Amino acid sequence: MARDYLIIGAGPAGLQLAAQLERDGRDYAVLERGDGPGTFFTTFPRHRQLISINKVNTGYEDPELRLRMDWNSLLSDDPELLFTRYSERYFPRADDLVRYLADFADRTGVRVEYGTEVVQVSRTDDAFTVLDHTGRTWRARRLVVATGVSRLNVPPIPGIELAERYDEFDTDPASFTGRRVLIVGKGNSAFETADALMEKAAVIHVAGPHSLKMAWKTHFVGHLRAVNNNFLDTYQLKSQNAVLDGTVETIEKCADGGFRVVFRYARTTERLRELHYDRIIACTGFRFDAGVFDETCRPALVIDDRFPEQTPAYESVNVPDLYFAGTLTQQRDFKKSTSGFIHGFRYGVRALYRILASRYHDTPWPAQPLTAEPEAIADAIVARVNRSSGLWQQFGVLGDVVAVDGDQVLYQEEVPLDHVTDGGLGPAAHRFVVDLEYGPAHDHVDPFDVTVPRVTENDVEHSMDSTYLHPVVRHYRDGVLAGTHHLAENLENEWDIPQVHQQPLTAFVKACLG
Repeated sequence: MARDYLIIGAGPAGLQLAAQLERDGRDYAVLERGDGPGTFFTTFPRHRQLISINKVNTGYEDPELRLRMDWNSLLSDDPELLFTRYSERYFPRADDLVRYLADFADRTGVRVEYGTEVVQVSRTDDAFTVLDHTGRTWRARRLVVATGVSRLNVPPIPGIELAERYDEFDTDPASFTGRRVLIVGKGNSAFETADALMEKAAVIHVAGPHSLKMAWKTHFVGHLRAVNNNFLDTYQLKSQNAVLDGTVETIEKCADGGFRVVFRYARTTERLRELHYDRIIACTGFRFDAGVFDETCRPALVIDDRFPEQTPAYESVNVPDLYFAGTLTQQRDFKKSTSGFIHGFRYGVRALYRILASRYHDTPWPAQPLTAEPEAIADAIVARVNRSSGLWQQFGVLGDVVAVDGDQVLYQEEVPLDHVTDGGLGPAAHRFVVDLEYGPAHDHVDPFDVTVPRVTENDVEHSMDSTYLHPVVRHYRDGVLAGTHHLAENLENEWDIPQVHQQPLTAFVKACLG
């Protein structure tokens, strides 16, 4: 007999989905190749410090608001099952997350088959068949892949196989004493590694073809974080280290045991240069491993084949009933929002569960009725944007929806924006969709440059030009965008000043409804 659901992977996303399936008594199983949950975090990050923040002392009593500053907890009905009880460090240790995930799996009672490595996935007309390493087969009507990006992304550089790999190299800084080191890659793993080696290595070069992007400027938390950028001081203050802009053309082994690297500079007159190093480490990111899928259900890949391509419902674009959860869903908002991280995808997984419940179990998206008055609609929106963690974390990805049909008004929370516009909620005469967004110019405006004019807080007249995070309400009439309203940005993200936020929004809703 085929199960309704089979989840591959018992990391944070797999556990989040399994906990919801377990709570509602669904028919499912989770397959995990490791001997416990969160196997990825037993190895990564290699230097064991997470960059997901863990702010224990927020000053908030509301648990929903506290989740805005808690990037590691999963969602559950147990108010005690919070990561903030496992560590008080702002950037906690990875081992604490592994311990938390083990407790989450235990206390939610999720059904996980540990030590079960999937080696092949195939599909017939009515079900998926999954073969594990012992020869056992599993069948399911729907398959959810929550494996994360489990393979190192190896760039096509001649000789790259000579480099040490981020997932395997010896992290003991002592072995790099007095050495010249090249780190290939410009992401957080590269700078995390460079920072760890600075006290021992003689020279460190961090190289990559793309410009550095700082998370504090782009608001994408996967770009270089301040906690990892001490290395930049050593470069700009002339302390033997450097960031090289350009491409590694070739890597060759030398007779003395070192390496000869031909490097092509991106912005100097000296286009090609030969450089020599004692050690080379490839810190070039990760990718989805699609190798287990046979020709009957191989998902289409995008972004240099690093991620499975997905619909607004997190379903494969070419394999029906194949869904994805967790960091794999960042394909939908690649390098723009937070689907690649626990504090983002925990809400995406909840949205996926609601999509599955609607499609296969006749359970409509949870909704609360409102009175059909513009004031009531505006008040409900303001209350949510001032409290919601889901909208806060999944900015530009999830939105609340107010559907108006005559005298019937329903408020639905945290729906994927593209799922709404794709018709996933069905028809409605009027819909107001609210999310939190940065302005279009946010990623190239230096927020610390006081000479650059910007919209001031609570500036109603110029709210549509805001660059910082603020609520945006869009009105759809019969599925067609008919109007947009921006709430003025506020320094402390409290959008509840009557004359600045509530009254202009009420007027907008009233005008839209005629």
